[in-house]
Amino acid sequence: MKKLMAANWKMYKLAGEAGETAAALRARLDGKLPADREVLVIPPFTALGTTGQALAGAAGFALGAQNFYPSKQGAFTGEIAPDMLLDAGCAYALAGHSERRHILGEDDAMVGRKVGFGLAAGLAMILCVGEKIEERQAGQVEAVLARQLAAGLAEVPADVSPDKLAVAYEPVWAIGTGLTAGPAEVADAHKVVREHLIERFGPQTGAAVRILYGGSVKLGNAGELLGIDNVDGVLVGGASLEAESFSAIVTA
Repeated sequence: MKKLMAANWKMYKLAGEAGETAAALRARLDGKLPADREVLVIPPFTALGTTGQALAGAAGFALGAQNFYPSKQGAFTGEIAPDMLLDAGCAYALAGHSERRHILGEDDAMVGRKVGFGLAAGLAMILCVGEKIEERQAGQVEAVLARQLAAGLAEVPADVSPDKLAVAYEPVWAIGTGLTAGPAEVADAHKVVREHLIERFGPQTGAAVRILYGGSVKLGNAGELLGIDNVDGVLVGGASLEAESFSAIVTA
């Protein structure tokens, strides 16, 4: 199983800037990418074209999208459909990122609709889950993850190919704050996710679905995080915006 090293650029970078960063990242990693690593770059919608062009043909690189609306087409002003993302060269998409849950108000049911619809359309889906600080302090981590996983995977077929699905554990309190969950906290949360995946899909598929960690990942902690049981990659925010820092994380 290859480690999935994902760069989420969020609402940063104009199209030209994104293309330059992607080209610089490719130059640093092309031919030097470890055999057990896969790189995923997730730019804003307006930069999918330039980012995809910069990465085209590079072995071990993939393009992803931060969001979409779960419909093939229609009167949904301001939204993007999965087919449009596939047409733009995307192989992956995110669903359930905490910023969409807690800033933009997406509930568990909507997240589940997106995961199921995206898979059916042909995208590989990354379901993001994670607790808020008050939920952790109240001892509700396992309950929150169980709820989010149950809803987020509700429309996923039982025979899903494990290379088409990943789960990213992102404790909300560690995203963009500089705080990172400790090794024991990460191990415990990823164990809960793994157990749920095995229960939902059976031992073979459940053990093969990749679980990523996200939340203030940087060069200083990437190696340690990747060495924890059931950590099959990372979802990197701020530290992925520069080719130098992200390429160092990819090879950590």
